[in-house]
Amino acid sequence: MKKTIFLLALILTTGFGLAKAREPKKAGTRIPVLAWHSIPASETTLARYQEMKDAGITTSLSFFPDMDAMANALDVAKKAGVTLIAYCPELKTDPEGTVKRFRNHPAVAAWMLRDEPCRTDFADLTAWTRRIRAVDEKHFCYLNLFPNYANEQQLGTKTYQEHVELFVEEVPVQVISFDHYPVIGDSLRPGWYENLEIISEAARKAEKPFWAFALAVAHGPYPVATVPQIRLQVYSDLAYGAQGIQYFTYWTPVDTQWDFHNGPITADGKRTEVYDRIREVNREIKKLSKVFLGARVLSVTHTGNMIPAGTKLLAQLPDPIRMLKTEGKGAVVSVLENGDKNYLVIVNRDFLSPMKLTLECSPEVKRILKDGSDVLISAYANTQEVDPGDAAIYRWEK
Repeated sequence: MKKTIFLLALILTTGFGLAKAREPKKAGTRIPVLAWHSIPASETTLARYQEMKDAGITTSLSFFPDMDAMANALDVAKKAGVTLIAYCPELKTDPEGTVKRFRNHPAVAAWMLRDEPCRTDFADLTAWTRRIRAVDEKHFCYLNLFPNYANEQQLGTKTYQEHVELFVEEVPVQVISFDHYPVIGDSLRPGWYENLEIISEAARKAEKPFWAFALAVAHGPYPVATVPQIRLQVYSDLAYGAQGIQYFTYWTPVDTQWDFHNGPITADGKRTEVYDRIREVNREIKKLSKVFLGARVLSVTHTGNMIPAGTKLLAQLPDPIRMLKTEGKGAVVSVLENGDKNYLVIVNRDFLSPMKLTLECSPEVKRILKDGSDVLISAYANTQEVDPGDAAIYRWEK
């Protein structure tokens, strides 16, 4: 869904020139977690930013009315121990001056340029990115792409594949980001996993990390987020190699068209049940970052009688895994390499029902628990239940 509520804040596009962007280095020890439509400028207090940090958010994205408001938020964010993807109107009107003023601030994570650009915007976004990169190579420029259910008019191309390929080829961003909100009622959008396939493949070819979303605010056909829904989105993103998780939104927007409600924080600043739900999942992300942060995807396949469009059926198991069987709707099966270890990540694609998983492995395989600790798989029965939307994770030495 195009984030129309932000377009007035993001009247972005003009042109200029640069060199090829460098790859961002692996930073920190945990998967970054971004809050979209975060704390408003009028609510910039240490208590608010600490509250956000307590929910497991590492990075915030708000649209500030001017540089001074953004400067205040950066100072408060620093005190709270979080960072900002920085945006204010001056970043467009005077990119060099704005970036020079803030580039050494420890709370700057990146520069926000545009949400869901059309193909016709790419040239101007390339020029804008180059102007920023000419004065700051430390922080990346953030742009977020449409989902694959956007139409030709929105994309500016005949196909979504073409849109993504042209963006990666033409716009020198260091991180690829896209949104897709798959949970509608009690079902999943049929093209979600195909979207993950397209983005992850584009990122792999470009040797760039990608970030993906989980929906945290109810609106239109999208329900109030539950823990199984959030887990399914987050663990599927991570299984495909995502290096950042983003929530749309943190603060509930006010918009009559979409009837936003039950975001983590209400429009008048109160916590909802979704605040506690994202906090629970974010604690898991933090503990499991050693699995996913910097991991290289060796393969992603699916099980089930019907696998999602654009995906591959599981046909071969990694050496230590002798047998893998799932019941129900099936699973995402990802094999990751991270340092001197390999991981098997199995995500239950059903966010309503548990999935029976039967696994037979070599004795050296260990199961990774939600707190990040590991236990020899021999301690468990071969058949286990994986909770709705949840992931079972296993590790062995290379």
